[in-house]
Amino acid sequence: MSLNEFKDRLFDLLNETDCLPIADLEVQDTMDVIKVCLTDKSAFKIKCSRYKD
Repeated sequence: MSLNEFKDRLFDLLNETDCLPIADLEVQDTMDVIKVCLTDKSAFKIKCSRYKD
């Protein structure tokens, strides 16, 4: 699986979940980052990179 495919699937997973109170998702594609903003105004950054053995 490519990094871009993984990021797309992760975005879809986050976008469709009811387990987190997500207010907004921001993608910084060139930096391989997904910013997750929650309804309580907290925010988290997910940095994606491919792990190579």
